[in-house]
Amino acid sequence: MKFFFSAGEPSGDIHAAALIATIKKHVADAEFVGLGGPKMEQAGCQLVANIAQTAVMWVEAIKRYFYYQKLLAEVKQVLLLGNIDVVVLVDSPGLNWHIAKIAQELDVPVVYFMPPQVWAWAQHRVKKMRERVDLVLCTMPFEWQWFKRHRCETVFIGHPFFEEVRKKQSDPEFLEKFYAQYGNAPIVTLLAGSRNQEVRANLNDMLSTIRRVQDELPHVQPVFAAFSDDHAAMIRERLDALKMSLPVFVGRTTELIRAADCCLAVSGSVSLELLACNKPSVVCYRVGWLPLLIQRFFRRTRYITLVNLLATNKRKGQSVFYEDTVWLIPKEPSAEDREQMLFPEFLTSRDRSADMAAWLTYWLSEPGWLSAQKQRLDALLREVDTVESPLELAADAVVKLVQDFR
Repeated sequence: MKFFFSAGEPSGDIHAAALIATIKKHVADAEFVGLGGPKMEQAGCQLVANIAQTAVMWVEAIKRYFYYQKLLAEVKQVLLLGNIDVVVLVDSPGLNWHIAKIAQELDVPVVYFMPPQVWAWAQHRVKKMRERVDLVLCTMPFEWQWFKRHRCETVFIGHPFFEEVRKKQSDPEFLEKFYAQYGNAPIVTLLAGSRNQEVRANLNDMLSTIRRVQDELPHVQPVFAAFSDDHAAMIRERLDALKMSLPVFVGRTTELIRAADCCLAVSGSVSLELLACNKPSVVCYRVGWLPLLIQRFFRRTRYITLVNLLATNKRKGQSVFYEDTVWLIPKEPSAEDREQMLFPEFLTSRDRSADMAAWLTYWLSEPGWLSAQKQRLDALLREVDTVESPLELAADAVVKLVQDFR
């Protein structure tokens, strides 16, 4: 069997690599080619292009229009001449919708693993999913229910992040040195995102938040978990400009999350790792005033953070979605919605560092408050982490689809 994978961002690169490794265990002569990043390449996928490290959104994606057109032409040649049995798409809908259309035209079956959140943003896109994708592998119960309701062929597999976190091993030597240097203070781990745009947009707010926390609690030790060397350089440059001194580590996200008392994170799939590691967290996401306005017309979910959506889905009589009659969602979550957030979240176009610092200070001031929050997170994790091996289910579903098409 020959598989074409496409993952356009770092988190997708990680999940795709894990699925490739799992498929290899079931299909001895499997071959892999595609678009992705270093993790996929390490797993044995021959890359047409490395695109996961340069993930872009909004205007930046438009600027690279001609690059992506050239890339799609290369993909078409691979699908046309490479005897591909199945296309496996991972998140990144902008590019992947086009790849799905090419595959459909060439009669190559398409699987969407880690599907884009069409249930949350611009739900009309489900028509593309129904027309261009043969099978959607859903990671969350409410997502699976939504796709079924919209007549998509779908299988619920559970979220691979939980499985990956269970398998991840911390580096004991690193942690020993870390605790020796910083272990006497409460640790706040800062996670600035995996895209360059996210780091640039949120860095000032994160540093302002930490300054406010340290004004109240000078003994707190913040640490940055940078995704890449480039991100670390951006962070250190900004720290120097503000005359701040904070340790910045690269490639130590797992260790620094586990070492933390609580975290401040840019919104993304990392929230599930924070849940799996039982870390109370504040979530931020800074955008411009125009994108913030536009999302009020297109977003249908009460929250942007997956952990908050999972918690809402488990409450009787509550929905993760706004009613269909609500065509313009509120500027801010209601008082009731904000009160029920497990991870306080701030999607904003202005400085909300005072609000974010207040939550972190609240948790760090009294051990009992932090402990109560951890108990809530632990209860949710027990309810949602119910599938032992999502990757095995995903691999089985992909291979079965190939066999059915043959």
